[in-house]
Amino acid sequence: MQPNARVMLCDDSAVIRGAIARMLADDPEIEVVAKTANGQEAVNAIRSARADVVVLDIEMPVMDGMAALPLLLRADAGVKVIMASTLTTRGADIALRALRLGAADYIPKPSSIGTVNDDGFRRELLEKVKGLARHLRRAAQQTRVSLALRPAPALPARLLAVGSSTGGPQALFSLVQGLGRSLTVPVVLTQHMPATFTPILAEHLTRIGCMPCTEARDGEALVPGRIYLAPGDRHLLIEGNRSALRARLTMDPPENFCRPSVDPMLRSAAAVCEGRVLVAMLTGMGRDGLDGTKRVVEAGGAAIAQDEASSVVWGMPGAIAQAGLCHAVLPLPKIAPRLLEMLKGARA
Repeated sequence: MQPNARVMLCDDSAVIRGAIARMLADDPEIEVVAKTANGQEAVNAIRSARADVVVLDIEMPVMDGMAALPLLLRADAGVKVIMASTLTTRGADIALRALRLGAADYIPKPSSIGTVNDDGFRRELLEKVKGLARHLRRAAQQTRVSLALRPAPALPARLLAVGSSTGGPQALFSLVQGLGRSLTVPVVLTQHMPATFTPILAEHLTRIGCMPCTEARDGEALVPGRIYLAPGDRHLLIEGNRSALRARLTMDPPENFCRPSVDPMLRSAAAVCEGRVLVAMLTGMGRDGLDGTKRVVEAGGAAIAQDEASSVVWGMPGAIAQAGLCHAVLPLPKIAPRLLEMLKGARA
């Protein structure tokens, strides 16, 4: 098989660099085209390497990842950068700042050779590298998909539910800014992310948006005009009745390899809200959210999916779009205006 993902590694640890290189090279779809020990070496090599994806460590001597990131993107505007971040509060904050500056994604940085060889790390790294490389191929030769769209719902939504994964933080920054501060429904959000990262994501969304965003707390009431984020390693479910909605956090088994997962959130919302749910499915790998969106739509709700061209990975939004579950499939900048239009139109 001809490799279709060209990868540059940048990490100051020769042990970690070598282990990740071997892992990537074992996949016939991936070719490791360069291995560098600091950001300056990566910047010097980026043009000749012609990499599709750079796995970039954050803390390195000579030039760290945050300093190298804008230089890499300036040297090759098409390259996709995955930040390798430690699972600490500081590492999470730096990784999310890197995403706002143009990084495509992040991956928890292995702390030892043992964690490099962990099956979960291997699967996540390979999926993200190959998914980002496929995104570049699609951008060069965009496929056209004929989609059946559904009419808008008849009843006003009680809840806006958002799902996202790979590339999600950047998409969420854009969406939240576009929604403004005048929503008359609560917003619930599941982003595939570890527990160290979700409180930092909530802080970033609060800073860049007009609505407060917090990690959901078990049993708390869901208030209009606020965003409730599923905490890392907890599913966010919706409970309540016709007069009030509440958050419920569970340690139920992962779904679609994820906890939190979008499907449990949407299934519970569809049941409690009797279908009066508006779904926004953003960029993400896999099919998480397909079953839950089907439940929402069958109960009378509606869904909008991010389009393929603006998605880092058109897995989650593509799954619901191709299943014929969407009211609209839109570029990212147009999603918030359409959501506001639908919420306002339903109220009118």
